[in-house]
Amino acid sequence: MLEYARWKYILVAVVLLLSLLFALPNVFGDDPALQIARKDHVALKDADLAPISSYLKDQKVNVEKGYVDGENLMLRFDSVGEQLKARDAIKEHYQDYNTAMSFASRAPEFFRKLGLRPMPLGLDLRGGLYLLYQVDVKGSVSQYLEGYAQDARRALSTANIQFKDVSVVTNSGDQPNAIRIVLPAESDVGAARTALTQPLQGVSQSVESLPSGSAIVATLSAAQIKERQDYAIQQVITTMRNRVNELGVSEPIVQRQGVDRINVQLPGVQNSAEVVAILGKVASLEFRLEDMTNSAFEAAASGHAPLGSKLYTHTRMGRPILLKREIIATGDQLTNATSTQTQEGPAVSLRLDSRAGDAMLKTTRANLKKRMAVVLIEKRRETSTVNGKEVTKDVTDEQVINDATIQGIFSNQFQITGLQAGEARELALLLRSGSLSTPIYPVEERVVGPSVGKENIDKGINALIIGMAGVFVFMAIYYRAFGLVADLVLLANVVLLTALLSMMRASLSLPGIAGIILTVGMAVDANVLIYERIREEVRKGVSPQAAIRAGFEKAFSAIADSNVTTLIAGVVLWVFGTGPIRGFAIVLTLGIATSLFTALMGSRALITLLYGGKRKLTRLSI
Repeated sequence: MLEYARWKYILVAVVLLLSLLFALPNVFGDDPALQIARKDHVALKDADLAPISSYLKDQKVNVEKGYVDGENLMLRFDSVGEQLKARDAIKEHYQDYNTAMSFASRAPEFFRKLGLRPMPLGLDLRGGLYLLYQVDVKGSVSQYLEGYAQDARRALSTANIQFKDVSVVTNSGDQPNAIRIVLPAESDVGAARTALTQPLQGVSQSVESLPSGSAIVATLSAAQIKERQDYAIQQVITTMRNRVNELGVSEPIVQRQGVDRINVQLPGVQNSAEVVAILGKVASLEFRLEDMTNSAFEAAASGHAPLGSKLYTHTRMGRPILLKREIIATGDQLTNATSTQTQEGPAVSLRLDSRAGDAMLKTTRANLKKRMAVVLIEKRRETSTVNGKEVTKDVTDEQVINDATIQGIFSNQFQITGLQAGEARELALLLRSGSLSTPIYPVEERVVGPSVGKENIDKGINALIIGMAGVFVFMAIYYRAFGLVADLVLLANVVLLTALLSMMRASLSLPGIAGIILTVGMAVDANVLIYERIREEVRKGVSPQAAIRAGFEKAFSAIADSNVTTLIAGVVLWVFGTGPIRGFAIVLTLGIATSLFTALMGSRALITLLYGGKRKLTRLSI
């Protein structure tokens, strides 16, 4: 007798019903949409929808559907033209709102209320902006060592120990890996090393003998350098994600690619010039005291700043200005930055973390009526032609954007004034989203048109339909009734895979479609192994029901072995791959899991329903 546990029937039925429910939103398609959010991040409600819809109606813009989506408003349109008109109208009339070009599903509201959404489409299918940046990992290590150098100078000065120079040094591979502290001949090396114990904690130290004295060299290990490089890349990824969110781009992809590159995909983005200008801008702030004892004009004329000071140019005044080398606080220590309007004009309100707030409090308390300046640091890469060859060099612009007399004591909250309105908004956005203290350089910029994406979707779906149709026909002809069961199982496999991708919000790309097609072909293998085993048992003279039971049991080990090896390859590609490779690996890995479930449980449930129980069979249609 051929039987199957009732709970397994229930499990298969529940999984298939839930899969159908999660996969259905993908059937309805989507329309161009506009995502609207407040710049101050206050959640929008249903009451905010009516005035916006009414205003757009007055502007002759036809809104197909509007609803609250989380903390934002989503407006759906029947054409891209209406979407663009709505974006321009809202930007002009509603200054406190951010807008983002997006797409909204046409699925009934019932699905949205249940949280069921179609899987998002990748850049190659949706169209949009593709950017590739290279992170200056060497520069990040150099900045890290500069922090150690500054702490070393402060510790030696506090201990009244003389030193000639503290500088960053590189190894033979041009990788910054150490700082060298040069001491005069009369200095006590032991006392210096004791003073440096705390600021250079965790860094190995050695002493070098020089003709003019000694030098203490603090060297980072290879593991410490790699850890710093990984941290820098992760910090850049986080900052760029924040900037994308501030710009209002929906469903972005920001991920690491290779050793030192970051891949940014912005589906549906059309205003690429604005996005590129903000996204890759390397900007940070430094707060320094002004050197009131030396002449900036004399330093500019001689080209040399006095010891302990640094020469800058004041952007507004167009004059030289001397600032102390000691940094009070940096942009990395900001917790919030907003543009505002004061009696003195546009300004940026800043809030520092506790450590920087304490430093600012001590500085302002000790330097009342003295001047403090704000330095804006921007880094970029320039390419020029020298002797017929392209030469690339890194350029750092350091400009004083504001200097003012310290009129009172303050700590972690204050304002930067003397800016234009546009500069204040951009600076606040850059600082609020996080400063890119590590330089990044554009490697590739590519705009993918939506027409190309539509063509890719059509071709991918056609390939899937043709491939599945060919498999269905072959299985039905070759395995007859069992082949029809296999066809139903394959169809259920595609539904289950689509449901999983929708649940995980995994972006479907062109390689992902290829993965689905490959999954269909691989899913057939399991059915073929089972059916051939059943045929072998029938040829041996085993009864039909016993042949079915033996076929599933004996084919299991071969199915498991073949799928586990492919699963290992898929997981490796998923973990270590990036971009299209990872998209393919996600679909492949999930497809293997769904194939095993449908072939081993779904197929057996159907065949047992057809041939199981107390039926007396003389032959099988296989």
